[in-house]
Amino acid sequence: MMSKKKSAEGKPYIDRVHTWGTIWSVTALCAMLAVPLTISIYFNAFPQFSTLIKGLLSVLALYWATAVIEVITYAPMLGAGGTYLSFVSGNISNLKLPCGLAAMESAKVRANSEEGEVLSTIAIAASAITTTVVLAVGVLLFRPVLPYLTAEGSPFAPAFKQVLPALFGALGASYLSKHWRISILPLLVGVVILLFSGSMPVGTLLVFTVVASLVGAHVMYKLGWLGKEEKTAPTEEPPAEG
Repeated sequence: MMSKKKSAEGKPYIDRVHTWGTIWSVTALCAMLAVPLTISIYFNAFPQFSTLIKGLLSVLALYWATAVIEVITYAPMLGAGGTYLSFVSGNISNLKLPCGLAAMESAKVRANSEEGEVLSTIAIAASAITTTVVLAVGVLLFRPVLPYLTAEGSPFAPAFKQVLPALFGALGASYLSKHWRISILPLLVGVVILLFSGSMPVGTLLVFTVVASLVGAHVMYKLGWLGKEEKTAPTEEPPAEG
C-alpha cells in the first residue's frame, strides 16, 4: 500500500493529487460546457428542453455506464494522478494508457506504488505535451501536402488507416510475449464480443477483457498452468554444541 508521505506544505501527496485532480476535472468540465453555452448566448439560440432531453436519453445510459466503467478500469492501471490527468487531457486508450503502462513496465514498478504513481503521471503529462507540440508542428508543416497523403486515391492512404493497429500491435507484442498464457482468454473474449457487437465502445469492451484476464489467470494459477514459486522447506539448524 502507498504510504502517505507529506509534501513541503505538510499535506500527504496522494491527498494533494485528489484535491488538484478534482479542481482541474471540474475546471475542464466547466470550460467544455462554456463553449456551447457562450455560442448559444451570443446567437440567442438555445435548444428546446424537450428536444435536448430526448436526445440525451438515447445516449445517456450508454455514456454513463461507459464513464463509470472506464474510471474503475483505468484507475488501477494508471494510478490516481495519471487517471485525473488522462481524463482531463483525453485520448486515454489510444495514447495515455499505452504511455503510462510502457513507462511503468520499463521501470518495473506498479501503479499502486509511490514510484508507479509518480512515473505514470510524468509519462502521461509528457505524452500530452508531446502530442500538443507534434500536432501543432504537423498541422503547420504538413497542411499543404496532407490532403494529397490522406486522399482516397493516394498510395499512402492505407498506411494512415493502420496507425492505431500498428501502435497497439507494437505495444501489445511485448506483453503477449511475456505473458502469452494469460493473454489467450482475454483475446478470445474480445474477439467473440466484437463478432456479435462490433460497435461496442472500447471502454466497455476493456472491462470484459480485464475480467476475463483476471479470472483466467486465477484459474490457471490454481491448476498449476502458471509458474509458481517453489517453496522449500526450512532446514533445521544443527543443535548447538555444548
